[in-house]
Amino acid sequence: MEEFLLQWHEQIMAPERVPVVLLAILLSVIFGMITGPLAGNANPFLWVLYDTVFGMFGERLDKRRRTHVDLLFRGFLLCAFVIVVSAYIGKTLETLAASEPLWGLTQGLILSFLISSGSIWFILLRLYFAMAQKKVGQGAYYAVARSTRVNLAVNDDYGISRAALSFAAVSFDKGLVAPALWFILGGFPAICIYGGLSMLVWRYGKKGFASGFGQIALALEKLMGFMPSVLAALYLTLAALFTPTARLHRGVAAFWGHKNRAPYEQGGLPLSSLAWSLHVGLGGAVQDLSGSALHCAWVGPEGATARITHGHIRRGLYINVIAHILFVASLLALYMWAGVLTGP
Repeated sequence: MEEFLLQWHEQIMAPERVPVVLLAILLSVIFGMITGPLAGNANPFLWVLYDTVFGMFGERLDKRRRTHVDLLFRGFLLCAFVIVVSAYIGKTLETLAASEPLWGLTQGLILSFLISSGSIWFILLRLYFAMAQKKVGQGAYYAVARSTRVNLAVNDDYGISRAALSFAAVSFDKGLVAPALWFILGGFPAICIYGGLSMLVWRYGKKGFASGFGQIALALEKLMGFMPSVLAALYLTLAALFTPTARLHRGVAAFWGHKNRAPYEQGGLPLSSLAWSLHVGLGGAVQDLSGSALHCAWVGPEGATARITHGHIRRGLYINVIAHILFVASLLALYMWAGVLTGP
């Protein structure tokens, strides 16, 4: 029994996966900053792939005229199908990486397509320069609209910048921290399953205002994503310590109370931490790309401005970059703590 538990622990929590994650983050940053978001979508490539395969199929199942119970059942079937397919894809990727390891480079390259980082910086930088030059237009907000599934055609420049800044916090959580941790815990099958659920929430969750069709995916993703979101919020809060005009104590205050905080489905603690640290107002009512009105909560301390300028975008980018550095540092600490570097 003891031997079985030791083997189970080694398979579930494998410290040797940490260098793979670090390599994948580096590749994701480089590729993302050079090429920008793929087809205007800054989310992980896995989401884009799943959306291409399951997107239209899900739209046919999610019809407003159906009863709530019918939509719940259809959403459950789609979730179950995506989970099974994701597990199969994960095992296939695992086999591929094992057959052609290339000193771990194959794993890192594959994993870089399952996370997202540099493309978000690309979006923020592009929007920052556009706002600084007062040239915000379709080219500046197209990637934000595609990545967030928010109809920005009905928003002003401040609405566009609020959406971009909010996306930076959410993407750090759902596109990097959560998938990286699930890869360390369960390898490619775990990260693919989480990626499938995250895509369903992004596509059909409607920020918590989903019909019955998206509620199963929302519940399952929250089950897998809640603890990683807390960690992501901690990194963003600590990053405020190194960001001009941001305040660490305000970010810490975002962890307490409910007023002016984002519900989990609308960004949760990471979004709240960013808004409170920068003393800005984020969130608010939006319209998604399907035309649904989503009355999201306003997030941020009392008296905070919702007029997000290029200066706020710059500081939000600082926080995001520093949060990445802190996350990498913590992974290195985990690797060393596990004794992989120092040996027995």
